[in-house]
Amino acid sequence: MNKVVLITGGSAGIGKATAKLFAQSGYKVYAAARRVDKMSELKSLGIQVIEMDVTKDESIVSGIIQITDAEGKIDILVNNAGYGQYGAVEDVSLSDARYQLEVNLFGLARLTQLVLPKMREQHYGKIINISSTGGKVAAPLGGWYHASKFALEGLSDSLRNEVKQFGIDVIVIEPGGVKTEWGEIAIGNAIKTVEGSAYKKLVESAQKINVAAGAKGADPIEIAKVIKDAVEAAKPKTRYSKGYLAKPLLLMRKLLSDSALDKIIMSQMK
Repeated sequence: MNKVVLITGGSAGIGKATAKLFAQSGYKVYAAARRVDKMSELKSLGIQVIEMDVTKDESIVSGIIQITDAEGKIDILVNNAGYGQYGAVEDVSLSDARYQLEVNLFGLARLTQLVLPKMREQHYGKIINISSTGGKVAAPLGGWYHASKFALEGLSDSLRNEVKQFGIDVIVIEPGGVKTEWGEIAIGNAIKTVEGSAYKKLVESAQKINVAAGAKGADPIEIAKVIKDAVEAAKPKTRYSKGYLAKPLLLMRKLLSDSALDKIIMSQMK
């Protein structure tokens, strides 16, 4: 197959599952993350591990140079690195909000900029952006996370139409609930903001919902399989969805008014 794949956020969850699946399928896989100490299993499978912080330009550039020096190209970029900064918009500091956008949007954009020249030169490339149902449907307490994912959806649409002429596909994956550490981190961030907050009860409700929903999430390998199918499709769709409540949520977003969807979302918070 001889295709070189770079997957960010490779230390856990969807990123780790995707790295393993692609390696088992014969791809040359590079998995990037900050927490390389959690990636020994990937090394044992022949996956190349790179330490990369997507909020630091020098780290991104160094990682891309390392891969292109070794392989001469990157055929497939899976922009998976991300996290959730939860908390009421009033309570979350702007420094935390900026960091959310640095991780989920600007780091992804910088990586994309760096891989595009070679993809254009070889007239082939796949850019897979991991969004979320939260890129289409916004819940209370997730304002900054949703802002990053809504922005990613728009960025992907523009990019897709810019690079199609060069034989490059831009594909958005919109997972619903998945069994990863993401939910605990997102709610954990919200809990840090609640002391003396007017939104404390809302956060407490969200915490209970997160615990209940966590058990129903899809296994990360299910999302990894969707990513692989999208990469290998002769004519890939622009968007794929999978995971707990993914399709119902996206369908409601299409069919319902804002006020009707708000009522459904807030009814679940009680």
